[in-house]
Amino acid sequence: RSSPDVFESRMEKRNEVKKQPVGYSNQGEFIRCMEEKAKGLGTKTSKGGFTKDKTLDSILNVEMVKEKSAEEIKQIWNQYFSAKDTVYAVIPAEKFDLMWKRAQKCPSFLYALPRKEGYEFFVGQWSGTELHFTSLINIQTQGETAPSQLVLYHYPELQKEKGIVLMTAEMDSKFLVVHEAQCLANQVQLFYATDRSETYKLVETFNHRSSEFKYMSVIAELEQSGLGRELRPGQVSDKS
Repeated sequence: RSSPDVFESRMEKRNEVKKQPVGYSNQGEFIRCMEEKAKGLGTKTSKGGFTKDKTLDSILNVEMVKEKSAEEIKQIWNQYFSAKDTVYAVIPAEKFDLMWKRAQKCPSFLYALPRKEGYEFFVGQWSGTELHFTSLINIQTQGETAPSQLVLYHYPELQKEKGIVLMTAEMDSKFLVVHEAQCLANQVQLFYATDRSETYKLVETFNHRSSEFKYMSVIAELEQSGLGRELRPGQVSDKS
């Protein structure tokens, strides 16, 4: 409202992006935007209703559950979130350890979300144990100021003692619904916790050899896994 010229300029950029084929991106500009956005994560106040520094203690009494078994904690966590409109999971410690080690080396990746017509790309960027998702079109039009549309919160507090890592999420419901957020969350395990070297190689290529990265390879991997057809509300699957 205050800057009509800026608004028109952004709309022109958005229209240009819409005309571009699926997967189009100016690679150099895109990587620069991601680097700037990564620097801003954790230093800016969360936008879009996201909780800044969301702790496990704010969800459950950690000291109390330490007396319970891993299976009991899993049941408590699943029961608590099953009645809520969100994404959640209990991740085995070994699987999260693999994901976490890989996230340190490769903190960002491009995910494909199935739409009625084709796919929409989302960039996932790790910031500590939080994983922030932003649509590619928002990064192309807004750069480093593009707000997160989905945040996955991972809690490793019980990893050593109980062998599990708890995960839940917050999302901007104007852009995503639960089963779409779930599809993105499932893909994190698909690409970061996989035993297939060919699958994880896509993540490495995206982070370290961006000029060789092929967008269509992500779609091919997603279709092969079947995750694109599993857009069901509820708990994150345990597939890898």
